[in-house]
Amino acid sequence: MPEEHAEPKDRSVARSLMRLWPYVRPVRAQLSGAVVVAVVASCLGLVIPFVLKWMVDGPVADRDPGGVWLGALYLLLLGIAEAFLFGLRRWMVARPLAAVEASMRAALYRHLQRLPVAFHDRWPSGQLLSRGTTDLMLVRMFLAFPLIYLVVNSTTIVVGFVVLLGQEWTLGLVLLVPVVPLMIACSVFEAKYSLAARRAQDQVGDLTTVVEESVLGIRIVKGFGRHRSQALAFRALAQRLRATELDKARLLAGIWALITTIPELAVGAALVLGTIEVADGGLSAGTLVAFLSTALALRWPVESIGFLLAISQESATATERFFEVMDVAEEESAADRPAAGSPSGGPAEDAAGAGGMVFEGVRFRYPDAAEGSAPVLARIDLRIRPGETMALVGATGCGKTTLTALVPRLHEVTSGRITLDGEDITAMPRERLRELVSVAFEEPTLFSASVGENVLMGAEGAGEDELRRALSVAQADFVHELPHGIDTQVGEQGLSLSGGQRQRLALARAVVGRPRFLVLDDPLSALDVHTETLVEAALRSVLRDTTAVVVAHRPSTVMLADRVALLSEGRISAVGTHQELLRGNAEYAWLMSGAGSPAGEDTYPGGPGPTDDTLGANAPAEEGSSL
Repeated sequence: MPEEHAEPKDRSVARSLMRLWPYVRPVRAQLSGAVVVAVVASCLGLVIPFVLKWMVDGPVADRDPGGVWLGALYLLLLGIAEAFLFGLRRWMVARPLAAVEASMRAALYRHLQRLPVAFHDRWPSGQLLSRGTTDLMLVRMFLAFPLIYLVVNSTTIVVGFVVLLGQEWTLGLVLLVPVVPLMIACSVFEAKYSLAARRAQDQVGDLTTVVEESVLGIRIVKGFGRHRSQALAFRALAQRLRATELDKARLLAGIWALITTIPELAVGAALVLGTIEVADGGLSAGTLVAFLSTALALRWPVESIGFLLAISQESATATERFFEVMDVAEEESAADRPAAGSPSGGPAEDAAGAGGMVFEGVRFRYPDAAEGSAPVLARIDLRIRPGETMALVGATGCGKTTLTALVPRLHEVTSGRITLDGEDITAMPRERLRELVSVAFEEPTLFSASVGENVLMGAEGAGEDELRRALSVAQADFVHELPHGIDTQVGEQGLSLSGGQRQRLALARAVVGRPRFLVLDDPLSALDVHTETLVEAALRSVLRDTTAVVVAHRPSTVMLADRVALLSEGRISAVGTHQELLRGNAEYAWLMSGAGSPAGEDTYPGGPGPTDDTLGANAPAEEGSSL
């Protein structure tokens, strides 16, 4: 995982939570109103001791039942007003805070769609899911309760102590004695609880990842009888999370005990001293009752400090985790990066006149690759002429899929450039680039939507005619036999369909928009030979109208292409027709023969290199050769 469950260092809770301001700003008026209402409701509770003082020193001392009933009526009205205001506060914040949570979740989702593929390769989906669900729920809870009550309770405590000091300043000083030890205890608690809160929320993300993988991979789990090992893995993570939650509970119990015990001792001391003063005649009984009632009214604001600090820590951690994703830079737009120059040092426009798809000095290394490691693609020089289909052939792991992913800029080239009809792809807006280039990956991904919606995802604005044509090209007419035809829901990941059916729908999605450039990554690998023959026949008519690169592993797929490029050790080692390479290149002949290597390896076992007849990667840029 990218952050490696790092412990927070020198973290400011306030600074973390202040980052929520752009999302909270639209509802600041409602929140401010709720704070005012809650402060008024809390301060009403401090009026009750004054009513008690009046009752004790007045009607009770004078044995006036009418006065006692009047005082009771005042207390009832104060209680009803306080309850009404607290209910009003909750109603005032419910809708705006739901809007804040929704806007943050929408912003996170939009941002995830704009992050580079390299980010999604590194981050477990469960961690992203927990940030968009559990973490945002914690943020909403903080805004709805702890944020308001940190202000309300702080105000209540300050006003309450002013009242206490005004009633009897000597007893008020006794209640101020616990302030220093409580501040020290809260500081220690905050530091320890922040570590436990971060650890717990990261572990929730890990647990979510395991659950998601187990559900999506349920066929593998059942097929290999691995339910027990998966259950053990889940149990181990769940026990780690349980241990962390128990650590949090112990910390919270400890601070709660201190916050409860120390003030109670101070109240007991004040009660003893106050009783002595009443006995000596220095203090009225009503004043002592009012003083103790005020002190007891401050119990909840004081005791809630630990609870509010705990939720604030968890919310600060949730906010950090949210912004860890939001702070990742999105894919650069064309305006963000300068146009690439010619890698060979010549003017950039030397290749601009070349049509089709041109790879010029392309190098690629994954961003998280070890320093000093060899690049996946060392130097790719290749030209695919307008309207030409180029098959890309090479041993497993040589970088064919990586090379095709560079065309729609799913990954960014490390150096060099790629041009489409003479225009550098880095100078194009991504929206335009991905309208020009259509892709079909070896692993077909379908969404929880209808068959038609999955196919039409390949071309915005395409209609019924384009859909039927694409299904015909991909030999996907099986969709008409599904329960609801093209409106049939295919289910999550399309697992209700066979592998070949999913692949045909992915191919239909690639060709539905009649793209100018087509990138196909072994698009027929899951088809039986009869269906493959039908698809190839229909696909030839599509390929005549587009410039295409097709990753191929079988001779039947290679025969779709006009020419073949052999990728070896990160370079294009040979370019030519299928027959030319069969005759003149031993590695290509070995790959196409399907014969195993003497050593049982998956890579070319050796043999004579390319002959003089082979069109090499570093040959002059002429028609029929690579750059």
